[in-house]
Amino acid sequence: MLVCALIAHAQEDTIPRFSKGFIHKVGAEYRPGYIFPTHHFIVGHEMEWSAHLKYAFQLRPQSEAGRIFGSAYQGIGVGFYHVGNDRELGTPTTFYLFQGAPITPLSHRLTLDYNWEFGISFGWKPYDEDNNFNNIIIGSPANFYLNAGVYLNWEVSRYFDFSMGVSATHFSNGNTRFPNAGLNSIGLRMAVAYHFNRALWGEPTHRDRSILPAFPRHISYDLTLFGAWKKAGIPYEDKRVLSLNRHWVAGFSFSPMYNFNYRLRTGVSLDATYDTSTGLSARPLNEEPNYTLSNDKPNYTEVSAPFIQRIALGLSGRVEYTMPYFTVGVGMGRNIVAHRNKQSWYQMLYLKIDLLRNTYLHLGYSLQEFHNPNHLMLGVGYRFHNKYPKIRKK
Repeated sequence: MLVCALIAHAQEDTIPRFSKGFIHKVGAEYRPGYIFPTHHFIVGHEMEWSAHLKYAFQLRPQSEAGRIFGSAYQGIGVGFYHVGNDRELGTPTTFYLFQGAPITPLSHRLTLDYNWEFGISFGWKPYDEDNNFNNIIIGSPANFYLNAGVYLNWEVSRYFDFSMGVSATHFSNGNTRFPNAGLNSIGLRMAVAYHFNRALWGEPTHRDRSILPAFPRHISYDLTLFGAWKKAGIPYEDKRVLSLNRHWVAGFSFSPMYNFNYRLRTGVSLDATYDTSTGLSARPLNEEPNYTLSNDKPNYTEVSAPFIQRIALGLSGRVEYTMPYFTVGVGMGRNIVAHRNKQSWYQMLYLKIDLLRNTYLHLGYSLQEFHNPNHLMLGVGYRFHNKYPKIRKK
């Protein structure tokens, strides 16, 4: 036993410092896709393609986190998009965080994996009444980017992987500007990745797997504070006009969550929001309001609702999937105290990024009645009564 320990220690000392903590890899991807023709503006321009460069670091199989979460990886990427109509939509470039991991092994060298990406894109040509009036789906030069997919990953050699699968992509500005119809597509994903130092690390042994720290099931409490800005439509008789001003949203959620294991927690949440666009109405100045997207001086004015009517309280159910550094969550709830146009179901998709053991960044988006854009949820949070075991990632 002593001899084996000395040999293992000597082998570890020969590993470069760059390689001791994680497995590092770089990759390139090509994604041909199909844009859903949600508006006549898209018809005839449904085909897209993009090229991506990515860097990721992967947990060592022998580390505690590696034995718990498998070959999970996370990193940063950049993508270059051709979205079918460069003249009126532009050629956006995306910058994003991503994470992926095997779902299930299919053979010794083949796995079924998942991957998600979240970031921001630049280089769009937004709607302009004079110079780009056909484009009524993209209203801002920068838009949020979300992609998720599944794929087959083949370990070709100790250094190279090849993968192929499908993924779905969504671009929108989070209802911060009009128009905000967004762009949605689905397509293939073909990728090759080079691992710098995977050959230095073997798979965890049976003994490695048997000494994992036990997970204490418990209830933790997440307090999240968030804020955002938005544009809104204002009801006027049987029509809607555009808000003249940028409106603000602030709120919090308090979420008792039952932690089942290392990866899954679920619970309920008390959600409170203050939205300055709630209860707005339009009052004409001299004649019918202007219903165009024009920046010209409109012929109507906004009438704000009383302060108390801008507040909404709701209850939602939450499910969260936890991985190293990131937690992906979904929720659905209903406002129980709200202005009449907020007495509805709401849904949310959010990402929590670990900062410290109990603090996190919160990036999310809320919908109303499953299809109406609501608002972003950008904030920070703190977790109380956190009994999640401290696990070593290196």
